[in-house]
Formats: sequence, structure tokens, C-alpha cells
Amino acid sequence: MSHVTFIHGIANKPPHDQLTDLWCRSLAAADGLDLGTDGVTCSMVYWADVLYASPLAQAIAESATNDAALETTAPAPTGLDLATMPADEKAWTVALAAKLDVALGVEEVATRVTSPVHESLERVPLPWPVKRQVMKRLLRDVHHYLFNVECSPRPGVTYRVQDEIRQRTVRALQEGAARPGPHIVVSHSMGTVIAYDCLKRVAGSPVVDGLMTIGSPLGLDEIQDKLQPEWTKDDGFPAERVRGTWVNVYDMLDPVAAFDPRLANDYRRSKDTVVDDLNEQNSGTWRHDISKYLAGPQLRTKLRALLGL
Repeated sequence: MSHVTFIHGIANKPPHDQLTDLWCRSLAAADGLDLGTDGVTCSMVYWADVLYASPLAQAIAESATNDAALETTAPAPTGLDLATMPADEKAWTVALAAKLDVALGVEEVATRVTSPVHESLERVPLPWPVKRQVMKRLLRDVHHYLFNVECSPRPGVTYRVQDEIRQRTVRALQEGAARPGPHIVVSHSMGTVIAYDCLKRVAGSPVVDGLMTIGSPLGLDEIQDKLQPEWTKDDGFPAERVRGTWVNVYDMLDPVAAFDPRLANDYRRSKDTVVDDLNEQNSGTWRHDISKYLAGPQLRTKLRALLGL
């Protein structure tokens, strides 16, 4: 029996089971890919509680028809304190923030010029200030993960962010690997950084049969710099633990991926270009939405192939 391990992306989320159900329903909608009907089991690497005090309320989760609503409901996270950072960490944070601002600006102009007819398809059209808050969440989340920051999301609870999320991810991957297979990892946004980090850099991670990254920021130089020395441009493919295909799905107007959406040139295997970059254009004013990506016909076709359906 095939198995999918999901890894969610930025911002706070509804509780684990509700989030898993949201992803499965998004894949199955409109005669899509119904994992249960096809005999595919799934699990979710849930890490939102490592950085956020409590899950989104059930009423909010049930009313949200797309990930944009989930990504913009919670209060903005506490800002990064540049004044207390070492010089190299501060330089990294400022450089990444600048790139995300540029990508967001390009996305804002392009979506209004090229797709005004799709505005009605967006349940919550996102104004510029709200999008900026979402990108701040990405900056904070990815910074805390890559620098293994100590975080106390609730009284009496403290995590080293990277250590805790790595443990959860490896445990989920091991559980998936224990099933007959094929075992496919499907990750979104910040979740693609977690997936890659564990599959390339964590010794306890098991072998998986395929990897799908969606709306990924892995093309950014700043993120690649923090994945060294294991990552190199000529041998960045996690061949030790991904024995099948890596499919990378992007929307050119997704601000999280847009600065460098294609990964094949940066994650080669022994200098060979092997990552399958797939352009799946979404609609509306927020293209990073996982629900929209999972509804994409090309993504569903690729995932079916990875699962051997």
C-alpha cells in the first residue's frame, strides 16, 4: 500500500487531523486524486506548535476554503531582533528579507496586470499589508529553523526549533518507510526546506521513493548557504535517501518561490540535471495557497505517477 508523508508550510495551522483532512480534500476535490479510495495512506509532519502558541480555532479551520485564510488568520509573529544577532546572522536575515520583498512586489504587480478576472475566485483577496505579514512569517519561520533558535511558544515549553522539527520529521519518515510503499514525501513552502534538510543532512532519515516540493524557497541563495556543506550545486540532489524522482512544483507568481522557482540547476546529481521542475499556474491574488496547488491537474498527474497508481 502506498503512503504519503505531508509536511506543511509557513504560519499557524488548525490541529493536526483537521490540517491533514484539508490537504486530502484539496487533492480529491472535483474528481481529483482521492488517496483513501486509491488505497493510499497518509500522515502529516505537524510542526506549527513549535512556533505558535495554539492551533487555529476549529471554526476558523472549518470555514477556510483555502490556505490563504489559514496563513493570514493568526497574529503576526514576534519580529526578528536584528540588534541582538551576530553580524553574519544579521546579514543573512537582511539579505533574505530584501529578496522576499522584491518577489512580493513583482507578484503584486503581475497578478493585478495579468489576472484581474480571477479576483472573484479568491475567497479572501489579500491586500499588500497582509501579504507582507505572511512573508514576515516565512522569514521568521525559516530563520528559526535554519539557525536552530530556542523558542518558547507557550509557558513552560521550550524547543530548539530545528532539533525538534527534525525529530518529528524523521519519526514520520521512519513510520512511512515501514509500510510496503512506495513512500512519497509531499512538502509545501517551509516544509520543503524541512524535507530537504532531513533527507540530505540527517543521518537517521530513511530512504523514500519520491519527493515532491511545492511553492519552495529552496532556490534562494541564503537558504542554500545554510544547507552547506552537504549541499552543493553539482551534487545537491539527496540521492542517498531519495531513490526515485524529485518533482518541484511552482507558480511563477508565488512570492515564496518566485525569486528562483526552478530547482533543477541548483540540485544536480553528480552534475546531471535530474529534478523535474513543473510550472503549475494558480489563480487569484495569493498564489502560494496549498489548496490551489493540490487542485492542479499537472501536480495530481505527477503524484499519481510517483505513487504508482
